[in-house]
Amino acid sequence: MGRIITTGTFDGLHLGHMELLEQMKGFGSRHGLAPMVVTFDRHPLTEIAPQRVPGLLLLPSVRNRKLRAAGVEVVEIPFDAAMRGVSAGEWMALLRRDYDAEALMLGYDNTFGSDGAAMNVADYRRLGASHGLEILTAPVVPGVSSSAIRKAIAEGRIGDADGMLGYEWEIPGRVVHGRGMGRNLGFPTANIATDPRLQLPANGVYASTVTLDDGSSFRAVTNVGRRPTFGENGPVSIETHLLGFNGDIYGRRLSLRPLAFLRGEQRFDSPDSLKKQIAADVEETLSLKNT
Repeated sequence: MGRIITTGTFDGLHLGHMELLEQMKGFGSRHGLAPMVVTFDRHPLTEIAPQRVPGLLLLPSVRNRKLRAAGVEVVEIPFDAAMRGVSAGEWMALLRRDYDAEALMLGYDNTFGSDGAAMNVADYRRLGASHGLEILTAPVVPGVSSSAIRKAIAEGRIGDADGMLGYEWEIPGRVVHGRGMGRNLGFPTANIATDPRLQLPANGVYASTVTLDDGSSFRAVTNVGRRPTFGENGPVSIETHLLGFNGDIYGRRLSLRPLAFLRGEQRFDSPDSLKKQIAADVEETLSLKNT
């Protein structure tokens, strides 16, 4: 059985991606072609321009799981120096030879191949015909892109990001030992270590939901930032105070979902002032409707 294939990073697997997959599956069903996504183990800019690599919305393993759940076969290949040098024609030949591709679907702004930046859809169609590939294009989903979603998250606009994703964005991580400053204030926090490739939200305080590895969920107040009250200026950290949780949490995996941006990170003149503000953050978090 031949295949209809689409290729790309698919970071976030947002509403635009999902529309492309539905179009691809529909075409495949009508023409007897199995749908497949050929994707990469890292963002191509990691190899092309490392200084411009964006934060990931989803880790590759999570993205692949979501793709399979959407009903398509998934192949992940390394994006390395050799792949960077593959031309559009060589890429089409590879898809035809190795994956029995008969049709190739492009996103509305999709380019590929080391020479692809100078090509348009008509160029891809002419090249595809020479390789026995029908070239199709997916419709535009206005205002939705991985870069727009990253921008929304980086600005603390989590609801806007969720609207473009079509699901609730979360940060996966593992609880590690911190300095215990939250506990000294009466608000013990879990310090969350995340994959450094992930996009983080804007520095500040968020009402959140935390889901632990046993499936239990808790409302939480989460701080993303550098703890300026304590004179720190190191890397950005994520600390979350789980409301109503009293157990041992060290080493456990969790998912943190920011619900609402409460305030920017700020420097307080004393630990007592910070303590009063955290108490107010807790009250505001508890007052939010269930989400």
